Amino acid sequence: MTSNESAPDPVPVGEAGIRLGQLLKLIGVVDTGGAARSLLEDGRIMVNGEVEVRRGRQLAVGDTVAAAGQSFLLT
Repeated sequence: MTSNESAPDPVPVGEAGIRLGQLLKLIGVVDTGGAARSLLEDGRIMVNGEVEVRRGRQLAVGDTVAAAGQSFLLT
């Protein structure tokens, strides 16, 4: 980790996990599913270091999501 990077913010999601579109709303990156779709289509969301385009992707504890210049770790 370089000095410009910070540790990901923890986001508790529980054992069942969460869908990516729901997570983006939960963490305040978007207000609507349509806004989430737009960010995803533009390639502006990364999951576990790879660009993700599926709003319905199921996420689990341990996944990392990068969005809006921030990084989040699902706990």
